[in-house]
Amino acid sequence: MVKKKLHFPVRPTFFTGNVGYTRNMNPPSSKDIAREIFYAALKSADPYEAVKKYAGMIRRIYDEARSGRLVAAGFGKAACSMARALEDDLGDLISNGVIVTKYGHCRETFHKMRVFEAGHPVPDENGLRGTGRLVRLLQDSGRETLVVCLISGGGSALLVRPYDDIPFGDKQEITRLLLTAGSDIFELNMVRKHLSAVKGGRLAEIAYPAKVVSLILSDVIGDRLDVIASGPTSPDSATFRDALDVLEKYGLMSSAPRSIVTLFEAGARWEVPETPKEDNPAFEKVENIIIGSNKTALAAAADKSDSLGLATEIISFGISGEARIVGKELAERAKRLKGEGPPGLPACLISGGETTVKVAGKGTGGRNMELALSFAMEIDGHEGITLLSAGTDGTDGPTDAAGAVVDGRTIAGAKASGLVPLEYLEDNDSYHFFERTGDLLLTGPTGTNVMDVQIILVT
Repeated sequence: MVKKKLHFPVRPTFFTGNVGYTRNMNPPSSKDIAREIFYAALKSADPYEAVKKYAGMIRRIYDEARSGRLVAAGFGKAACSMARALEDDLGDLISNGVIVTKYGHCRETFHKMRVFEAGHPVPDENGLRGTGRLVRLLQDSGRETLVVCLISGGGSALLVRPYDDIPFGDKQEITRLLLTAGSDIFELNMVRKHLSAVKGGRLAEIAYPAKVVSLILSDVIGDRLDVIASGPTSPDSATFRDALDVLEKYGLMSSAPRSIVTLFEAGARWEVPETPKEDNPAFEKVENIIIGSNKTALAAAADKSDSLGLATEIISFGISGEARIVGKELAERAKRLKGEGPPGLPACLISGGETTVKVAGKGTGGRNMELALSFAMEIDGHEGITLLSAGTDGTDGPTDAAGAVVDGRTIAGAKASGLVPLEYLEDNDSYHFFERTGDLLLTGPTGTNVMDVQIILVT
């Protein structure tokens, strides 16, 4: 393999617009380069631009169907950016709309849409109110209505209406229990769908017989329609038995709210109607379209890395598992590459997906920061290795950070300041660790959400 020479552009363009490099400054550090590659990934996942590409198609569907009205129903962390694009291009057709997004994730104002900001990852009363208004909007839709659903990651918590007589507090509690236990998004959403009156295809039933076009920004591995935002307009392949199995797997049968266990057990005996399956006539009127995903972001990151003269490899489109274990595995791969010597270096390894955290401590953090802390501990003292791990939505766990950027000097510097990295890791307190070291990646809410990105530089 021929060694590639690093090329530093005279003025790199950063997503945030607040970092730059000129001839009169020192060349950017590996951490700066990792950030630049990450911002390129973010730019590629811009939900506004993604929706704009489909505006002409939606107008054609509207004209061909001779629809009487067009309504918008958006939910997820990227819902406001998606809705802004829709209103900018199709505002003359839109009758009204309802948007439900996470607190702090909407900077836009709208003429024809009502915005509700609500809780995530644990749903709250504002999500309940916003979903109620959205449901009424779709219930009022008729055969001549075109419904455009704008779906993005976070929709599972933001689009919330408990099924049957399940108390809302019980739904909040089971969400907390599963998140703390370290369940992955597939398992969590399997449970959510069977507790919901709007997920698992039930939103399509509510909108029927209206025509539904769902524009979907994927935040799940494999871009499964029945998992993204818990598949509100997609047939559900999971069953009550599957949801019950998740509770059993994590030992939650005794600690889960009794109303939920009772519902799932009744559903497993076919005493409760299942979520709608593929043969449901409502889906004949639905078109689900993936307009952006983690794969898009990783490809853009790779293009940026190539343009900087790095030997680039996307090592995984589906990173999953416990964050601290994944951090160790990625660190071992980086050390092996470093140990192989100059050929192929400098290099950039890129991955994406979504890990989980088993919460045993009382600290504050997120999966990306925990992965980064574990990685930093494994590469302690190894010069020339840098990792950025961050959520594309700009918020890692219940924090204001997207993730963290670390290198072979991070741990030594922390210990010199009196910090004990293992204690922070065991207490799930990665946020405060990186707050002390100055290695937090702070982007603010990005307006998009296509899972997480890891960028490893080996120089």
